[in-house]
Amino acid sequence: MRPTAHRPPDRPASSSTALCSARLCRRRRPSRDTGLAGLLGPPRERPYWASPPCLSPGLPVPPRKLARAGDLLLIAVVRQALNWSADSLDHLEAAGHVCILKDALDFESPSEISDFIKAESLEAAMALHLYRGGRLLPGHGIPFGIIFGGTDLNEDVKQGEKNKVMGKVLEEARFAVAFTESMKETAQRQWPHAKDKIYVQSQGIGTVPNTTFNWNTFLQRSEINQSADNLHVFLLICGLRQVKDPLYLVDAFSEWHQEEPSVYMVIVGPEVDPVFTREVKAKVKRTPGVRLIGEMAREDLHAVVKNCFAVVNSSVSEGMSAAILEAMDLEVPVLARNIPGNAAVVKHEVTGLLFSDPQEFVRLAKRLGGDPALEKQIVANGREYVRMYHSWQVERNTYGHLVRMLEGSSED
Repeated sequence: MRPTAHRPPDRPASSSTALCSARLCRRRRPSRDTGLAGLLGPPRERPYWASPPCLSPGLPVPPRKLARAGDLLLIAVVRQALNWSADSLDHLEAAGHVCILKDALDFESPSEISDFIKAESLEAAMALHLYRGGRLLPGHGIPFGIIFGGTDLNEDVKQGEKNKVMGKVLEEARFAVAFTESMKETAQRQWPHAKDKIYVQSQGIGTVPNTTFNWNTFLQRSEINQSADNLHVFLLICGLRQVKDPLYLVDAFSEWHQEEPSVYMVIVGPEVDPVFTREVKAKVKRTPGVRLIGEMAREDLHAVVKNCFAVVNSSVSEGMSAAILEAMDLEVPVLARNIPGNAAVVKHEVTGLLFSDPQEFVRLAKRLGGDPALEKQIVANGREYVRMYHSWQVERNTYGHLVRMLEGSSED
């Protein structure tokens, strides 16, 4: 168990005050020659706040067309995306909009969402994930925007029919948001017709750990019967689906646990894919040193992150992992699989550690546990990185501006 870290200030509560302004200023990027910014590499390799939409060439600020804020529908892909979508909801409600957050899995067909839009008198919509969320929105007579998720650009794009559907969604969308410049470039290559409506806004991060959370109770619930002072808990946060590959490290980690009984891996997340969930549960049940915990409240999960030794990401594909960024914000080391989405936010040995196979993960985890100076450096750099490039307030301003593109009818 690590010493209690400095707790970042709580994120602002949502309010009814409009925070978006008619003109946003470019965020000044720190010099790359010195300090952390200099270690992170070329700006195009990491998320950054580029020109806001109102400063993009050829795209004037859309006029405000509603006398009042409209009612908006926000659609998330699966349950693990709902926390981040709830942040978007906070941003939009702060600008005076009334929002309804729904899981895309709640709708089996476009006709169901059409009935819902009419029943709720909705005026606009936003969807997270171009295919699974976005495909529900065209043809309903309300303007909408899209936020790329990750698997839409990394996996779904490889499937011809899905690629075609996503292209048609972008034709009708007022805007699309990519978390990184790399994601934007991928989308532009696939759908050149949409290049003028794709913007870059990295995820804004704010963490709210439950101050009354009992770590020892969590360990008991996880069937870890050891003193917290001698434990090294590695936390893997993900929905149970194949693209997150939660079993990737299980065998190698279990071998390490049998050598060092004080190390444990705890997998936390919702049961997204029922068939795959059964496979994960069966594997974990017979694997020493690995535990599986179901979905947790966000504040409790942040408290678990604060108390664990390190956060792990073993995904096959990522857009931008909120779990990684939240760990950095909470001053906890990160070990992530070396894939493009993770490498965009984790600079090896600077803001975290990147591994390419399970054996390398174990080597790096052992190194981290035996090198307090490396741990201290990674934690400090990670926290500073989030502070510089993942401002929650900047994200709020951006979405407050973008939603103006959804105000008024398509014919206006």
